[in-house]
Amino acid sequence: MDFKTFLHAGSNRRAMLKGMGIAAVGFSLTGTLAGCGEKEAKKLANGEEAKLNFYNWDTYIGETTLEDYKDSAGVDVNMTLFASNDELFAKLRAGNPGYDVIVPSNDFVERMAAADMLVELDKSQIPNFKNVAKDFQDVPYDPARKYSMPYTWLALGIGYRKSKVKGVPDSWKVLFDSDEYKGRIAVLSEAGDMFRLYGKYMGKSVNALTDADIKAIEAMMVKQKPNIKSFHEDNGQDLLLKGEVDLVLEYNGDIAQAMTEDPDIGFIIPKEGSQLNSDNLCIPKGAPHPKNAHAFINYLLDAEAGKKITETILYPTPNDAAKALMPEEYKSNSVIFPPADVLAKCEYAKFNPELQPKYEEAFTRVRAA
Repeated sequence: MDFKTFLHAGSNRRAMLKGMGIAAVGFSLTGTLAGCGEKEAKKLANGEEAKLNFYNWDTYIGETTLEDYKDSAGVDVNMTLFASNDELFAKLRAGNPGYDVIVPSNDFVERMAAADMLVELDKSQIPNFKNVAKDFQDVPYDPARKYSMPYTWLALGIGYRKSKVKGVPDSWKVLFDSDEYKGRIAVLSEAGDMFRLYGKYMGKSVNALTDADIKAIEAMMVKQKPNIKSFHEDNGQDLLLKGEVDLVLEYNGDIAQAMTEDPDIGFIIPKEGSQLNSDNLCIPKGAPHPKNAHAFINYLLDAEAGKKITETILYPTPNDAAKALMPEEYKSNSVIFPPADVLAKCEYAKFNPELQPKYEEAFTRVRAA
């Protein structure tokens, strides 16, 4: 279907993805295919069983990607979901419970690599790395892409219901330092992101917070907490669509998905600037199917496969070959690809081993307050 038709089909797409999210936990999404049980027992040419365990964010895969991969490679993908990088890290910190491919954000790639939790990738098994845009082939958080392949990039901002707000909410103040929308606000449940964005509101770099800043931000969060309805678990766009909140701290792609379903929803990156993220495909240490993992990552970087993923999730893709196949309506969408002057005020977060535990400890106190 063309892009405009796809946009009008948004509600069906989201319903399908949400159904996938529920069905995915604990068993194979392709497990109902005819003959699946027999095929699962077979060994691939590489000596591994025809299975792969994928740990991913919700609504973050193409509608047919896993079935398409099953058809092309004969491998059943069991996708389970996590709601934050903190959850992902905690699940793997004590040892890999069986995941083959995971999708951490940039600062957590750095954190997990430093903790020796990731497998060094064999790029000879990932020839589709050639499809990746040059800007994403060598990045500060993973020089020379030793441990990760780029999946998406994204920007945090405010999703809002146009009919319920007074003008465009173009400052973090409406979420962080105001009772104007008391009880109608949802923010993230990830400690580092929250503290860094409060830092942006205070006029600081996301990578330059001090102990004093953390203390001050914690006090601000505790003061603001009565005005916040929820610290959402990667479902802020759904809270907005259902009318449970009127403003939400969310990623541009998630709100772009919601905007295809409801014209009353808007998105803005606040005037103070924001944080950029890049989500990545990695193989955790102890992966039971490392060859399948390499092959699956290579498949996700294929131009056509990447196009199908991008059509569904509506995030900015770092895959030049996939982007080239997308229509102009996608490439020129200012929510998906914010203007240069807006991006100039945004930064990628760096992993700070001294501050990260302080973020988490302070945020635990905020949540308990």
